[in-house]
Amino acid sequence: PTGPAPTLPRMARGLPTKKPIEGVRHVIAVASGKGGVGKSTTAVNLAVALSHLNLRIGLLDADLFGPSIPTMLNLHNQNPTINEMNHLIPLQNYGIKTMSMGFLIPEEKPVVWRGLMVMKAMEQLLRQVDWSGLDILVVDMPPGTGDTQLTLTQNVPLDGAVIVSTPQDVALKDARKGVEMFKTVDVPILGLVQNMSSFHCPNCNHTTHIFGQDGGLRQANALGIDVIGDVPLHADVCATSDMGTPIVVAQPEGIHAKVYQGLARKVAEKLGLPIQSEAS
Repeated sequence: PTGPAPTLPRMARGLPTKKPIEGVRHVIAVASGKGGVGKSTTAVNLAVALSHLNLRIGLLDADLFGPSIPTMLNLHNQNPTINEMNHLIPLQNYGIKTMSMGFLIPEEKPVVWRGLMVMKAMEQLLRQVDWSGLDILVVDMPPGTGDTQLTLTQNVPLDGAVIVSTPQDVALKDARKGVEMFKTVDVPILGLVQNMSSFHCPNCNHTTHIFGQDGGLRQANALGIDVIGDVPLHADVCATSDMGTPIVVAQPEGIHAKVYQGLARKVAEKLGLPIQSEAS
């Protein structure tokens, strides 16, 4: 016989069946191969910017070992409640629903879990939280390609992944691994965000490419993906995140907010969602 070999169903291959999250239209991952490249900052500002397009947005903090969303959304020391279906009710701020391991354990207590416990916790955050009524659930992934990534990609049909990297070669090499991981599990790559791409000095107006110039563009071209965001380095982005006020909220008319707003529009377009005027 000729032609390709038949493909076995996922269960026959020992893989779980992918099930949509009830009440959620689209699920996207914001990921990076390496920590410290601004992935969580990107995820938070993207989520808030998407909500400004009159979309119903949720944000899941999937970094179980280093949750930062409670800080970035100014939701310190708040505990979620449980509904009549025994599901956790997400906390809300800036128009988005959010859930994080940081709401469930004391801030100073480390999470010291093996792989099976990580996968179980991730499954609970996906299935035992009331995510109903969302246009997009943005998942802030931990760095790398480990158990959390595997649990998400094997259990939930992802509509796409946004890859975050600095232009530095070391970061881009790890970002490439993330791209290849998503391609391996048939998750579309929505594009690459080149974070901290340049620094514009407010005193002398000189622009410096601290982490190299156009490295993200070259890597994206090599991988056949789009660059959908180019975010300059600025102290205000860090400061507003630490204060729990994303820069798209703190400085909505600033250059960085405009970059994240443009990123949100590109993501919405790639998901085929209608783009409405930004909420006032």
